[in-house]
Amino acid sequence: MAVKIRLSRIGKKNAPFYRIVAIDERKKRDGASLEILGTYNPRSGEFVQFHEERIQHWIGLGAQETDAVKKLHKAFKRNQAEVAKAPAAA
Repeated sequence: MAVKIRLSRIGKKNAPFYRIVAIDERKKRDGASLEILGTYNPRSGEFVQFHEERIQHWIGLGAQETDAVKKLHKAFKRNQAEVAKAPAAA
């Protein structure tokens, strides 16, 4: 079974909201997932939840991130670095 870390849409029409999930790659986009790894609101660009340690766990087990999730993961790391720098600069 090949596992992908990808987005699953849960928002309303014209109001997208996504879950970041670990799922068998053969399942449908909104099918039953193995684990919910976070949530993302693209309208505000906000990560409501992001379980970095669980994503790393799944990657360690051989899961592949989709391109969209790779971009979000990179953006989350960038935001975390900025937050860590902000108190030091003040």
